[in-house]
Amino acid sequence: MIIDTHVHLDDERYKDDFEEMLQRSYNAGVEAFIIPGAHPSTLPRAVELCEQYANIYFAVGVHPYDLEGLKGVDFEHYAAHPKCVAIGECGMDYFRLEGSEEEKLAEKQRQENAFRMQIRLAKKVKKPLIVHIRDASHDAKMILLEENAGEVGGVLHCYNADDELLSLANENFYFGIGGVVTFQNAKKLVNILPRIPLNKLVIETDGPYLTPHPHRGTRNEPAYTALVADKMAQILELPIDEITRLSTDNAFRLFGGLLKGTFIRK
Repeated sequence: MIIDTHVHLDDERYKDDFEEMLQRSYNAGVEAFIIPGAHPSTLPRAVELCEQYANIYFAVGVHPYDLEGLKGVDFEHYAAHPKCVAIGECGMDYFRLEGSEEEKLAEKQRQENAFRMQIRLAKKVKKPLIVHIRDASHDAKMILLEENAGEVGGVLHCYNADDELLSLANENFYFGIGGVVTFQNAKKLVNILPRIPLNKLVIETDGPYLTPHPHRGTRNEPAYTALVADKMAQILELPIDEITRLSTDNAFRLFGGLLKGTFIRK
């Protein structure tokens, strides 16, 4: 069994063939799905799916690119929903920083404030974090440590293969591995994967984004977690069944057992 720990099933690109996409996922061994919160405008759709399907869950949060979505949303209301398993995806992303140095500093501060707020919410509601980090490893790590985020832990979504973040395994953080591991230019991730503790690995797609080889250029979907698991098995020299078992056990542990016992497909 595989749990796709990060897939944007609330994305419009799944609407036209949602049932067929789910069936392909089941055929590939995927039995549960977690929809991360990226922009609050998609939360109603995420909740609708979670209430319709027993094996779909969601998180509430705001991606660092979508911080305007913080306004007027009752995050605690969503966090109290029985199918809400985490807070995020939240974090730091400097990839698109532009403008003057003053403008860049202001944007970094805005992201930091939002990140700290969501970490504190996670601790308040006692749910793990889904953390997005891009080109901001040092700052994001310092904020996680300063806020004692290890109290609830979480997952480093689409782990960026930065050595600096490996020590967060000791702070109750897991590492999300997705389609990037199959890319030809993913040598850094391929080399660092064996250094991640096996009990800290979880599988994700980030669908509809980051489609693994050989399907790059098309929409990503949960069925492709099988390709991720296969590549991980090759790199770690383990049977693929062991990879899927480990990642599923880790997902259960990370999300507090909230996923267990609910694999009724509708």
